[in-house]
Amino acid sequence: MPSLKEIKGRIASVNSTRKITSAMKMVASSKLHHAQVAIENMLPYETMLEHILKTFLASEADAQTIYDRVRPVQRVALVVYSSNSSLCGGFNANVIKMMQQAVNDYEHLGRDNILIYPIGRKVAEKAAKLNLKTYGEHAALIDKPNVQDCIDIAMELGQKFASGDIDRVEMIYHHFKSAGSQILTRKTFLPIDVESELNEDKERDLTSNVATREAVEYLRQRDSEQQAKRSAADAKPLNDNFLVEPSMDAVLSKLIPKLAHLMLYTALLDSVASEHAARMIAMQTATDNADELLRELNLQYNKSRQQAITSELLDIVGGTVNN
Repeated sequence: MPSLKEIKGRIASVNSTRKITSAMKMVASSKLHHAQVAIENMLPYETMLEHILKTFLASEADAQTIYDRVRPVQRVALVVYSSNSSLCGGFNANVIKMMQQAVNDYEHLGRDNILIYPIGRKVAEKAAKLNLKTYGEHAALIDKPNVQDCIDIAMELGQKFASGDIDRVEMIYHHFKSAGSQILTRKTFLPIDVESELNEDKERDLTSNVATREAVEYLRQRDSEQQAKRSAADAKPLNDNFLVEPSMDAVLSKLIPKLAHLMLYTALLDSVASEHAARMIAMQTATDNADELLRELNLQYNKSRQQAITSELLDIVGGTVNN
């Protein structure tokens, strides 16, 4: 059994650790409040813009761009978000695990054809250990999220995708759902996934009011067949869901780059808020564990102290009897 001095030293050590974890929990809580306000303000705007653009690309047969064209994957880029520091539970471990899973999925392409864009020091260090190709140093974005840097990354990825240097881009990050729930997400960045806005069998759903590219093509073909039987005055527009001004190319040339950098920036804000939430929960758990350990040490200290007092009393009583 440890001595009273050793138990007292452990109590002082745990008390000191508890003060640190409690302070870190308060700091993480304060940072989480600011990060949560930022993501809650940005997420609805980005979600609506993504919905509008993808619905437009899915419904308009003429709205075809190079950025929504699926092609055989020869080279892939992964934009992975992590933190710069530790003490945030399994936040970084989960991201790194999903990154390794994605690398294994594309292992047949060869390690040289898998490009990693690390947003955060932890994932950059892990990618270096795995001998993966990394592009750029973006650790500063975690501490100070910057829209301009996200625009630069989005432009670089867009240019490589348009030139054929990259055939697919994916993002791996934590989506901030609430302070107690962060969802690990693997999302396609390029090509634009227009099918995500549609149900699997939308064309057969007669109650659906969402136009699809297949439905528009069918209407266009049917109209061309019927046009010979009726006059041009009787012809009606096939799809009047969208009115595009000044032109379709002008609208897409503005919307697609804007959506690209907003997706990266929103994922960054998501990851930052999730990191602070994970750290707050981890530090709260550590503080609770320290409290539990302090209760056990105090109980052990009191028992040992009582036992020492009892032993001294027995020694005194035994000496008195012998005398």
